[in-house]
Amino acid sequence: EGKLDPVIGRDEEIRRVLQILSRRTKNNPILIGEPGVGKTAIAEGIAHRIISGDIPENLMDKTLYSLDMGALIAGAKYKGEFEERLKSVINEVTKSNGQIILFIDEIHTLVGAGGGEGAMDAANILKPALARGELRAIGATTLNEYQKYFEKDKALERRFQKVMVEEPDTESAISILRGIKDKYEAHHKVRIKDEAIIAAVEMSQRYISDRFLPDKAIDLIDEASAKLRMEINSKPEELDVLDRKLMQMEIELAAISREGNQTKIDHLKEDISKISEQRNEINAKWLKEKQKSEDLTSIKKDIESLKLEAERASRAGDYAKVAEIQYGKIKEKESDLQKLELEMQNHQNELIKEEVTADNISEVIGKWTGIPVTKLLQSEREKLLHLETELHHRVVGQEEAIEAVADAIRRNRAGLSDEKKPIGSFLFLGTTGVGKTELAKALAEFLFDDENNMTRIDMSEYQERHSVSRLVGAPPGYVGYDEGGQLTEAVRRRPYSVVLLDEIEKAHPDVFNTLLQVLDDGRLTDNKGRVVNFKNSIIIMTSNLGSHIIQENFENITEENQDEIVAKTKIEVFDLLKQTLRPEFLNRIDETVLFQPLRKKEIGKIVQYQLRGFNDLLLKRNIIMTATQDALDYLTNKGYDPSFGARPLKRVIQQEVLNKLSKEILAGTVNDGDRITLDYFEETGLVFRPVE
Repeated sequence: EGKLDPVIGRDEEIRRVLQILSRRTKNNPILIGEPGVGKTAIAEGIAHRIISGDIPENLMDKTLYSLDMGALIAGAKYKGEFEERLKSVINEVTKSNGQIILFIDEIHTLVGAGGGEGAMDAANILKPALARGELRAIGATTLNEYQKYFEKDKALERRFQKVMVEEPDTESAISILRGIKDKYEAHHKVRIKDEAIIAAVEMSQRYISDRFLPDKAIDLIDEASAKLRMEINSKPEELDVLDRKLMQMEIELAAISREGNQTKIDHLKEDISKISEQRNEINAKWLKEKQKSEDLTSIKKDIESLKLEAERASRAGDYAKVAEIQYGKIKEKESDLQKLELEMQNHQNELIKEEVTADNISEVIGKWTGIPVTKLLQSEREKLLHLETELHHRVVGQEEAIEAVADAIRRNRAGLSDEKKPIGSFLFLGTTGVGKTELAKALAEFLFDDENNMTRIDMSEYQERHSVSRLVGAPPGYVGYDEGGQLTEAVRRRPYSVVLLDEIEKAHPDVFNTLLQVLDDGRLTDNKGRVVNFKNSIIIMTSNLGSHIIQENFENITEENQDEIVAKTKIEVFDLLKQTLRPEFLNRIDETVLFQPLRKKEIGKIVQYQLRGFNDLLLKRNIIMTATQDALDYLTNKGYDPSFGARPLKRVIQQEVLNKLSKEILAGTVNDGDRITLDYFEETGLVFRPVE
């Protein structure tokens, strides 16, 4: 009936299955492979071959039945009822003298099925028939299930001959997809371009690491086609906009008609007739394009059914009919198809897009994984080119660090980064409060529009040797085995993310051994043996190592000796770093960046930034606050401490501004909706003045 998808390749496995089926005893192959590699497809391939006669003579007239364990067990209320049903299936197969071959998908369900309260399970009932060769069965199961159920039961295992089904390589997967393309085109009534097939295989290999080809690539094609079909079936956006506009104008006209303003009525009627004309034109165009698309689909369906008819005639030996169909009817339909396709190419469809392209595939990948793989839009290009400016909105100074991070992001989005490593791995060094963690937050906000969209792991929690297991999950037998690791689970759920390892020098040295594979190969195996992919993550480590050196060296810094002191400090800090962290760990980090202590000028900018954030809070109460230069200078001088960075400033603003203003609000001197100015006088300190 043509309901099964064609099976492409897999000749080696099919040949081996047929070979085992031809044996005298133990003629039961079992297909073992990962989920989604095409085990069931091999059984379908054998059914195809039996139908088309492309099979050894001894297997020529066999029938392949699929055994549904669910239907056998369903409704078996009384003891022995299930066994009776199964026995009658075995008898039926035995009676056919080897004409029936059973296909049992998910064969591990036989073990233990129906075996409650001393009854025999299905596997034990089948054993005698399997051993004698009376019953031929093809089984299919995954590696894990085979180990769990079959390898424990040696008697059952020896009755089946293993056929390993490996995941196809990229080339084979592409040819499999090309083979089944027609079925998906006919179902979704779209055209699938070859670039979409290649993109589906290559992108699924790169971005979806926990599933297998060809299944994951087929899913991509299927979903992209379904998405496109949905768009074709719904009204085009241009038409929808005009329809809504017309409806709005009709309502307006009805309202104005009651007032009797003739000039306005005439104006509106004129506008309505113009838009109606435009709408009808687009609608006619859309219907025409839709009709062509439907004609194309119907011709393809006709060709499909004619091919099936020709196959049936060929099996029946009616070769005159085969010739008539193949060289008459099919040729005629194919020339119609060519004409229509040519016509559609010449008049490019503007309203209906019915070709699945690589862009559609990347959209679906983006939806599945959250990794942006679509082509860069102009606005995004601009944003990436000026990434430094975007990051400087939140991080003051630190040009070197910002540039290093921005370059890594640009490399990745331009498609030039190493596919085997994370997008970038950085070690940020510097004194407290200079913006190391803030830069990681700013980056997360730029990439995901939310600074909390990052995996933050405080390494001070990993000071004991045994705490390393918390990163990848507890080993079997220990409490928390089912929960998974803090690092691996977070990245498995969100593969495209910023991973911040804060205060790295406080962790136990054994933690660094775990991170070696992450930095080098972009992978880490968790406690359940699953490989977690870090290739789409940015790894940022922060550390206070050498902060005392930085403080000492920068105490007497001036404009003249600045470059010299920065260079000297770098050498001293990096020497200390080499003594503390292992060389194999340091060698795998893309860039180690030294954050410089903040100067007074930069603290001044941070004051403005902090007050801006404070203003957003006040806006909820409709209060607008501005600050004079005197007030800003006072806060800058009071909050400036080169040893502690920007953190003392936060405390100063809290004590001097927030505490005072909260008292004023509670006392009623500042009310909702007021405009106030923050000013500074030597005698009184900071004061709030109402703006007249």
